Amino acid sequence: MSDFYKIGNYGENIAVQYLENRDYNILARNFKCAQGEIDIIASKNNEIIFCEVKTRSNTKFGSPSEAVDANKQKHIWNVAEYYLYKNNLINTFVRFDVLEVVVNGSEISINQIKNIFS
Repeated sequence: MSDFYKIGNYGENIAVQYLENRDYNILARNFKCAQGEIDIIASKNNEIIFCEVKTRSNTKFGSPSEAVDANKQKHIWNVAEYYLYKNNLINTFVRFDVLEVVVNGSEISINQIKNIFS
């Protein structure tokens, strides 16, 4: 397992704990289909939240959310559409969040950017 994969998986675990501590219900992790993958699908207050987690060891080269470019957003949107269709979730409020996880030694910071794109 590569270091890149390990830090990404570690960041996703931290993000799940963060969301659960804020009363989000985790519906799926690493939901995959032909269109791509979404890291976390959660629900809260009658909303389905599609979460992309970006984990970095520092912010030297910009914030983690900057990696969620237009192409990545398109993939997330397509996977979300499929998830909603597959689960017959019609007329459901949805939101797209990015969770930035920065792990610098023993220091961990999390920034949840809500409704980052629509």
